[in-house]
Amino acid sequence: MNNAALQNHFFWGTRSPLSTLIGAGLIIMASSRTVFALVTLGALVWVYALTALIFRLASRILPDKGKGLALVCLSAFLGSLYHFIFCLISPFLAAETSLFIILAPVYCIASGMIPRIKALSLKDAPIQAGFEALTLGLLILAFALIREPLGFGSFSVPGGMKGSLEILGKGENPLLPVQIMSSSAGALLLFGYGLAIYRREKKRQAGREADEKKEGL
Repeated sequence: MNNAALQNHFFWGTRSPLSTLIGAGLIIMASSRTVFALVTLGALVWVYALTALIFRLASRILPDKGKGLALVCLSAFLGSLYHFIFCLISPFLAAETSLFIILAPVYCIASGMIPRIKALSLKDAPIQAGFEALTLGLLILAFALIREPLGFGSFSVPGGMKGSLEILGKGENPLLPVQIMSSSAGALLLFGYGLAIYRREKKRQAGREADEKKEGL
């Protein structure tokens, strides 16, 4: 992987949520439960991919001066549509995750995804946008898979009358100090460790790339 490819990589490059910290707030808030993470992942992929697809379809007819406002309205509409559909499927879970769904369009616009896909084809634009959303969503899910078992002693998945099911019973956790992971303070602590590991590995990859480049000269 050359330097340009490394910089453009979805996880290690400049577009990574851990590189820009764009998704930090959403990672911390939506990772308290696995079921919340799964719903947020779906919302991100839905909003990112459809926003990119519709933008590429309508880019020629959108006025330059009002294009930014049109994109904000488009992503907000898609986020609201996702929430509406989810309300029909699972009203209780939709109510619990409404904040995360509402924030998906915000992160879509703030990520700077739209300028990056302007030069891409109609086929490639939603795919790349979907990969960017998937990267953020999987990070949230990874944090949730650590936080929920430690903090609550359970895993939750969508389903049931109340919108979620615990596939492992919630019991007494013998390691009481690790229950802090269910709180915002625990999420910040976990995020800090994750960010430190990410930056260390990214620096190592960059150094390996530099060494390979020198050997090739």
